[in-house]
Amino acid sequence: MKRFFPVLTVFLFTLFSQLLSAQGEQVRWSTSVEKMSDTEYELVMRASIIPNWHLYTTQIPDGGPIPTSFTFEGAGEDFKLEGDIQESESITEYDNIFEMELSFFDGMAEFKQRISLINPDLTSIQGLVEFQACDDRSCIFSDADLAFSLDGGKAEVKQLEVDDKSALLSKKLKLDLKNAELLLESEQRHDQNSGLLSIFAIGFLGGLIALLTPCVFPMIPLTVSFFTKHSSDRKKGVSNAILYGVFIVLIYVLLSLPFHFLDSIDPEILNTISTNVWLNVAFFVIFLFFAFSFFGYYELTLPSSWGNKMDSASGAGGVIGILFMALTLAIVSFSCTGPILGSLLVGSLTAEGGAMQLTAGITGFGFALALPFALFALFPNWLNSLPRSGGWMTTVKVVLGFLELALAFKFLSNADLVEHWGILKREVFLGIWAVIFLLMALYLFGKIKFPHDGPLKKLSFLRVSTAILVSAFVIYIVTGIFGNNLKLLSGFPPPAFYSVVQQESDCPLGLNCFKDFDEGLEYAKANNKPILLDFTGWACVNCRKMEENVWSVPKVYEQIRDNYVLISLYVDDRAELPEDKQFNFQMESGRVKKIETIGEKWATFQAINFQTASQPYYIIMTTDYELLGPPQQYTDTETYFNWLKIGAESVK
Repeated sequence: MKRFFPVLTVFLFTLFSQLLSAQGEQVRWSTSVEKMSDTEYELVMRASIIPNWHLYTTQIPDGGPIPTSFTFEGAGEDFKLEGDIQESESITEYDNIFEMELSFFDGMAEFKQRISLINPDLTSIQGLVEFQACDDRSCIFSDADLAFSLDGGKAEVKQLEVDDKSALLSKKLKLDLKNAELLLESEQRHDQNSGLLSIFAIGFLGGLIALLTPCVFPMIPLTVSFFTKHSSDRKKGVSNAILYGVFIVLIYVLLSLPFHFLDSIDPEILNTISTNVWLNVAFFVIFLFFAFSFFGYYELTLPSSWGNKMDSASGAGGVIGILFMALTLAIVSFSCTGPILGSLLVGSLTAEGGAMQLTAGITGFGFALALPFALFALFPNWLNSLPRSGGWMTTVKVVLGFLELALAFKFLSNADLVEHWGILKREVFLGIWAVIFLLMALYLFGKIKFPHDGPLKKLSFLRVSTAILVSAFVIYIVTGIFGNNLKLLSGFPPPAFYSVVQQESDCPLGLNCFKDFDEGLEYAKANNKPILLDFTGWACVNCRKMEENVWSVPKVYEQIRDNYVLISLYVDDRAELPEDKQFNFQMESGRVKKIETIGEKWATFQAINFQTASQPYYIIMTTDYELLGPPQQYTDTETYFNWLKIGAESVK
């Protein structure tokens, strides 16, 4: 289980972390030197990383985030680097945005570089580390000066000089912001409880669906009648039925306990499981197996001896007997509930809440199963309104089979993305889904039959209306093959860039944008428009999420396109500035930083004007630097749209 701390400790711990994050000190560096011999030393660099943030390793594949890198002044002249940087043990996971395995550090990281002296009089070494660090909402791209003493003295970083040219270029970076107090209103809230409620609701919905299957539905009136008719009085019968429902919930909740144990050993293990290539392939096979079980080609059941033993034990009477009756229901109904519950379990593995979200989902599932037994015990007359068991329950099972089949290809798609097999590009995946749901529509229209289907005399209104809705969904999927964004399916198909037809653009979504602040400012002045300042990064995961999931929404897209001049400043751009534009910048701490690349310039620009180093980070302002609202970071569509709309209206 998760460890629990006193409320005060949690508050202070969280406050301290937020203060460090606000100051751009997500990663702090320290150095030391280990002497191996008179001419050999080991330079040690240690990173202290605040909670919820991680630092990437030195080895990152092409196309991924910025790796941690070290440079040492005098290498090759005063000393020789012996071998590669050695680093402490890291965590490796698959990243859905970059579509690759990425390694990173949590908490602490240590790097070692062995050197041998060429210049025997060398007493100190200067170095520089450049790195990227991220949490689940933003990233920073930064660097830090390093100093190493070889003679046991105090290691001090050499200060660069700020000449007249550097002073002039530094001054140009500083904006005279108006309404700067709005910067203090930028608070990002991450409501985990809301996420747990959503997972609970999904589990509850799954439980309601399970109630409609032939394994569970006929049990409702039989069980309720047993409690109400075989108890000494009605009050006792009602309490027994409610206790029966409580035990059902408890049994399903207990299924999640092993995941809490795994999560306490390794908090990342659930995500590691969910993103493992071969486990995704295994889930693909398992869900195919589930699907054809729902189609009626075979029954998926637990050993009958289990059910017989539980049924015998339920005759013990009292609380123990009721507990075993609940266990009997769970075992006997497994052929229908198992695949639904399996979908819930596997689907929750990738969630940020880990085992807690599994518990929330399973609790919702168990609560939905238990609810009818308690309600019908309290109001037995309602039993007369229940529809009779019949062929409609077989229809429900077959429809679930098609849904399981669609989910199976989602897991195969995950594996395909990891390994870059290229067999399920976006268009191919959507084509398969279109075929699956087309077959579902044909089944509902009575054109296809499965083994357990009886003769179909007429189509009910519900069946026909459902078939029409499914047919409309097929058309919707087909539009996605030809470029529609498919917001309703966000997260299910492969990303737009994993496509048969590759499309590249210098600006997000083909918007007109500027990658230089001064150029964008001049354009905004000429066109009398406010500025949307977008601090982003080529390797920023949540920047891409915002562009693909929020900016792509038509009303947001139109606000940006029609009412703002978009200036996207990439703080991780490693392209060098022209030599006459390179300069030394003195930070408030007194440290002098050399600005040589485009990314270093815009990262410094962001830090000195907006006191932050995280991305994505959005500012709306006029051309005379008046802020039109508080900054925004990673957020939802409605919040972002309203923020843009209010800013544009305030200018008008």
